[in-house]
Amino acid sequence: MAKILIVEDEKLLVEMYRDKFLKEGFDVVLAYSAEEGIEAALEEKPDLILLDILLPRENGLGFLAKLRKHPETASIRVVAFSNYDDAVTKKEAMQFGAKEYLIKTNYTPQEVVDKVKKYLQ
Repeated sequence: MAKILIVEDEKLLVEMYRDKFLKEGFDVVLAYSAEEGIEAALEEKPDLILLDILLPRENGLGFLAKLRKHPETASIRVVAFSNYDDAVTKKEAMQFGAKEYLIKTNYTPQEVVDKVKKYLQ
């Protein structure tokens, strides 16, 4: 069973995605900030991280920079998902190794799950 870490500060969104991934057979770990996300990534070693870009205090790009510095988390696959549709931010996320940058409003939860499955094959 693949383990997904969801780093997202919107509680309702987190719960919706958690439930969706659990129904699809994933093990799910939650973090509500970049700091919690790094701790969870180091502790849990997820197979993939679903990362919001707009987070309190430190944003998703800062999270990605830290994630890539740790040898034990540097190769974890990341799918960024945000409502922040900014070309520069998208480019930076991809440079930090995000597999894809999804705009939340453009995808249903099922489509997000399907994208994640694609990167775990």
